Amino acid sequence: MKMLRFLLFILHFSHFTKGKKPITSSSSSSTDLVSTSCFHASYPNICIKTLSSYNYVINTPKDLAKAAVNVSFSRAKKASNFLIKLKLQSKREKGALIDCIEQIGDSMDELRKALSELKHLHKGNGFKLQMSNLETWVSAALTNEDTCLDGFKEINGKVRYDVKRKITNVAKVTSNALYLINQLDVRS
Repeated sequence: MKMLRFLLFILHFSHFTKGKKPITSSSSSSTDLVSTSCFHASYPNICIKTLSSYNYVINTPKDLAKAAVNVSFSRAKKASNFLIKLKLQSKREKGALIDCIEQIGDSMDELRKALSELKHLHKGNGFKLQMSNLETWVSAALTNEDTCLDGFKEINGKVRYDVKRKITNVAKVTSNALYLINQLDVRS
């Protein structure tokens, strides 16, 4: 008898829901956008982890790209603060650190320009130029981060390890941001 009631309930329920779309929240669709967009990113797990906290503001691929650049900028700023506070011993470490701080500052400037451009990104006249600027600025930020690491190649020890860990983290999220920006061009 219980089985018959269960089957009747299922038939009744399926009759009234047939052809209707399931109710989804915007955060669910945002989560789907983050997951599907990050799937082919350079660092998909990092992409999903860092962008899923932005679900409440991500409704479009453009929102996703803005969030990714925001993450990159935030990580670059934290890395810069970390570098400024480092206590160094050798002249070589100090020279590499000064260069690295400058490179990360340049990265932050490039990412700031990209964020500004993303706010005004629109299809139509000028879109290709805007996309070119975005790709150039985020690529330059990534190059600056790599250049920072190059200065520490000849330095051994904890300082090198700590700098590499921080800057590699920034480079990974910047690489993901560049990927998501490139996807804007593909989807146009």
